[in-house]
Amino acid sequence: MRAVGIIFSNIHDDNVPELARIRTLGSIPFAGRYRLIDFPLSNMVNSGIDTVGIITKSNYQSLMDHVGSGKDWDLARKDGGVIFLPPFGDLGNDKLYTSRLEALKGITNFLFRADEEYVVMTDCDAVCRINYNHVIEQHIKNHADITVVYKRGVKQGQRENAFNFVLDGERIINVSVASEEDKEYNLNTNVFVMKKVLLQNIVMDSISHNKSHFLTDVIANNLKSMRIFGYEHKGFYAGITSLQAYFNSNLAILDSDNRKELFGDRSVFTKIRDSAPTKYGNSAIVKNSMIADGCIIEGEVENSIIFRNVKVARGAVVKNSIVMQNSVIGENASLNCIIVDKAVVIRDKRNLSGSENHPFYIGKGTMI
Repeated sequence: MRAVGIIFSNIHDDNVPELARIRTLGSIPFAGRYRLIDFPLSNMVNSGIDTVGIITKSNYQSLMDHVGSGKDWDLARKDGGVIFLPPFGDLGNDKLYTSRLEALKGITNFLFRADEEYVVMTDCDAVCRINYNHVIEQHIKNHADITVVYKRGVKQGQRENAFNFVLDGERIINVSVASEEDKEYNLNTNVFVMKKVLLQNIVMDSISHNKSHFLTDVIANNLKSMRIFGYEHKGFYAGITSLQAYFNSNLAILDSDNRKELFGDRSVFTKIRDSAPTKYGNSAIVKNSMIADGCIIEGEVENSIIFRNVKVARGAVVKNSIVMQNSVIGENASLNCIIVDKAVVIRDKRNLSGSENHPFYIGKGTMI
């Protein structure tokens, strides 16, 4: 069952404008040492998919620097491997794509060159561990035209404008936007499996009929004419759909069960960076936190995610916070429910606090 992978790196940038202002969604740091693209890319590699196209749009320099030739994912190959697909607008239209279907129109050459029978498409806004081979196997067993991965039991409020699938057995019979009355629903995770030939036909039909939205124009409008099935993902799932969701998803990794589910028997690969071990001073106090290599911890860290090369000075207290790499927390400073981007300096004796329901974000390179 040979499959080609397609990853949309930018398609949900608007959901996290604070973090995606200077980078694509796929290159947003996560869980101390990873980027969001590491999860779908690792899922594909672990599923034996060795040709992966990454669709980009804007601000993707850091993404290219992170992924590079793909050697850290064993994708540096003469044939296949990782292929960046830069933005390409319609003929006569200078505007870049605004939807999934429009993005696919710009990579028709990539699709026609691929030799694989199946296509696995996914986004970068989902943190989960999934074996795409299992999805393809169910897809074949059901004689499905399209299989969509969903997550059951996600409560309303965790994702805005979420699509709810109504199923009869495994077949999807209705697609709707989840309402406030829905206590829980079958969340669309934006993972799709189908034959490459079918996707090519869908893209060509969308071009001729000016269709633009994959879920509504293709999925919802063809529930009767096509065999469209759902595959339930039962493991850990975190949707990065807002700054609040990003904050909650990072701190959820501090739970040992979630961490085991996400980083268990299959590896999550990322760009290897050689750093010295973290140094803990005599006054350091660390509780229930993830701290990457290269840090200097002399203060107190609790319920927090600390990325590489961060310094927490003596007397500083960091609680319920995310501090990205190369940041400095000064002496006797205090942080609570704060998201600190890269290369931020918090000077001595500063007291910053957000709340669990409204974390405060500090932009890259800021000094406070």
